Amino acid sequence: MAGPLGKDLLGLAPLSAEQIQLVLDTAVPFREISERAIKKVPTLRGATIVNLFFEASTRTRISFEFAEKRLSADTVNVASAGSSVSKGETLVDTARNLEAMKIDMVVIRHGGSGAAKFLAERIESNVVNAGDGTNEHPTQGLLDMLTLRDRFGDLRGKKICIVGDVLHSRVARSNIWGLTKLGADVAVCGPRSLLPNAIEAMGVTVFNRIEAAIEWADALNVLRLQLERMQAGYIPSLREYNRVFGVTSARLEKAPRDLLILHPGPMNRGVEIDSDVADGPHSVILDQVTNGVAVRMAVLYLLAGGKPELAEAAKKGVA
Repeated sequence: MAGPLGKDLLGLAPLSAEQIQLVLDTAVPFREISERAIKKVPTLRGATIVNLFFEASTRTRISFEFAEKRLSADTVNVASAGSSVSKGETLVDTARNLEAMKIDMVVIRHGGSGAAKFLAERIESNVVNAGDGTNEHPTQGLLDMLTLRDRFGDLRGKKICIVGDVLHSRVARSNIWGLTKLGADVAVCGPRSLLPNAIEAMGVTVFNRIEAAIEWADALNVLRLQLERMQAGYIPSLREYNRVFGVTSARLEKAPRDLLILHPGPMNRGVEIDSDVADGPHSVILDQVTNGVAVRMAVLYLLAGGKPELAEAAKKGVA
């Protein structure tokens, strides 16, 4: 089944600005469901959705689960640890077995870039990419954009700087594709060792100093320093990284304007971001979490063929 987004959501690079705005607009009425006493509508009753996670990710998996259950879908969680995957079953075998069980959608998270596309080409069910390698994490990009749009309104001309380990970040790539399509000015900031080669080709500005990024930006999206990768010598030490690139209150106090602070989580407090910033008045990190469920509800609804104009009715449980 294909909706206004097509059959699958594999990334933001293939989407138009209109499709991205459609998801954000559809997420707004769904967000209100989470604020009600009964947090459920029958929109996807009878649909079976499999969460196929080859990488551990508590936050993303739980967010998708909440979204699915609030739409009344039946959900099945498959983690690679303890499954046939850990015994050597290939992604193709897994796909064929899932299809044989007559499921409707698969949410996949995988360490290999392109895994979601590989799966989508081999099954008729809708596929949602919950993060593939260092490629994309489209629902995170969408929830970041919804959080920014809530505060700024129109994103055209807004200056958003992505700070930290851009090299390994699928979140960064989805943000860059999405934000530039909506007309924002996007920059990246971090050690050169943690920035991709030719990153400028993606249409972004590059800052080598966090102070310069703070002076330029309207919002900072601070990426997690992936500690498991840092053993390879990308940075001298965590303390040195915090000293040179850490987002601290002392640095923010010198900004010419109040900056919004985002972080896709999980956070390394005292490394890429200090606690008083993460918990401070300009942080919208918890808003991101709330928006994550709403955006994922919108994506599932639209992929299932839901009509954008009926999202309000779906919120009331009549569509």
